[in-house]
Amino acid sequence: MYGRRRGRALRPGRIAAIAERLPDYALPLPPDGTPLDPGSLFAAAVADVWLEIGFGSGEHLLGRAAMHPEVGFIGCEPWIDGVAALLAKADPELLPRLRVLPGDARPLLGTLRNSSLGRVFVLFSDPWPKRRHHRRRLIGPETLHHIARVLRPGGELLFASDHCDYLRWTLALADEEPGLAWCARRPHDWRQPPDGWVPTRYQRKAEARGIDCHYLRFECRKEL
Repeated sequence: MYGRRRGRALRPGRIAAIAERLPDYALPLPPDGTPLDPGSLFAAAVADVWLEIGFGSGEHLLGRAAMHPEVGFIGCEPWIDGVAALLAKADPELLPRLRVLPGDARPLLGTLRNSSLGRVFVLFSDPWPKRRHHRRRLIGPETLHHIARVLRPGGELLFASDHCDYLRWTLALADEEPGLAWCARRPHDWRQPPDGWVPTRYQRKAEARGIDCHYLRFECRKEL
């Protein structure tokens, strides 16, 4: 994991959200590497579980959770300011369907059971634009392999970015992953947000600077 863990000092309300809410809704990783069934993380039964890796301040994750009351959501974010923002903003009615990992998602991906998720979102993750830093990018062969492994057949990976080289990088690596197939059929499919999209803070910042954002949808097409 690379990048900042903390920004400026947290406001009192967000410190309180961390102290009061994170202990109840943090996601504990199995200490011995036992495969984790994500559906077992929620007290009430859920029809599906979706994962967002790097949820920023939580706008997209909370918006999706509000639209899909039947789904349990896992959010991973190493930036503690973002974790505090999500917990502070979350409606108390949503919290029982949220589990938060305040750290790197890759250990979680290695632990989740095969075919246990319906969707995975990777939205505006750090593109690490300098060539010598490319190895730090979240998207890599191993990460994509685990995403394909944990998605059930017909499940989706949604990747969004405002960085053209990172988009090309992701397309090239996904093309080499046999469990994932790019869903685009025409330019509109990657130029416009997909159905159910919730804008993120990073997306709005990019658009305010006149930078185009693009959206790549991949379907899991492996056989069980």
